[in-house]
Amino acid sequence: MKRIEIVASSEIKVQPFILDDFMQQKDVHRMQKKVTKKELKQVAEEAGFLYSEAEIIFAKKLLNAYLAGK
Repeated sequence: MKRIEIVASSEIKVQPFILDDFMQQKDVHRMQKKVTKKELKQVAEEAGFLYSEAEIIFAKKLLNAYLAGK
């Protein structure tokens, strides 16, 4: 059985509810290094993928946006 304590209303401390106090702070600098076309080409060649320059550019933009948190 739970114990209940009765208090007077003057003993209660009221504070505003701030949602940010309960949320984890986002790391502003999550990714300092950006993905380069050279790195993507090396990964593709190591994996044996065929690729075009347009695909590398698209992959670079996509990965950098994802890593930046956009």
